[in-house]
Amino acid sequence: GQAVVDNVCWQMSLDRKTTALKQLQGHMWRAAFTAGRMKAEFFEDVVPAVRKWREAGMKVYIYSSGSVEAQKLLFGHSTEGDILELFDGHFDTKIGHKVESESYRKIADSIGCSTNNILFLTDVTLEASAAEEADVHVAVVVRPGNAGLTDDEKTHYSLITSFGELDLPASP
Repeated sequence: GQAVVDNVCWQMSLDRKTTALKQLQGHMWRAAFTAGRMKAEFFEDVVPAVRKWREAGMKVYIYSSGSVEAQKLLFGHSTEGDILELFDGHFDTKIGHKVESESYRKIADSIGCSTNNILFLTDVTLEASAAEEADVHVAVVVRPGNAGLTDDEKTHYSLITSFGELDLPASP
């Protein structure tokens, strides 16, 4: 048994994306979240901002390297309660990797809007660059503990430190 535990810990430490590991993590997470022992915590500006965007008639989607199932667990069991109803849909790497511009075109097609009508929020500049290549608007979110940005990146991207800073146009 210990060999298995050691191997899982080793894979996790390398942030391995093996399917078996993801499935095991999924089972453990599901048990912990559904038992109420674990809750997902979001930065305090996130939920109020998303509520405001929704009230303004905007649609909000999640695109994460975490599986759609994992996303639903997190948003379904957050410190703010079940906030799944705040999101219009979920995407994971089944649609493509976040550093490939084609993924953003596929998401736009799937949502049924042009890439130019999408604003993508990320803290990873490689993702920001891929989204921009697909003609998606981008804001880079600067949070404590994130990778530092180069001077070029700081001048090139719109930077925000809180979702509340986004002054998004309301829908017509």
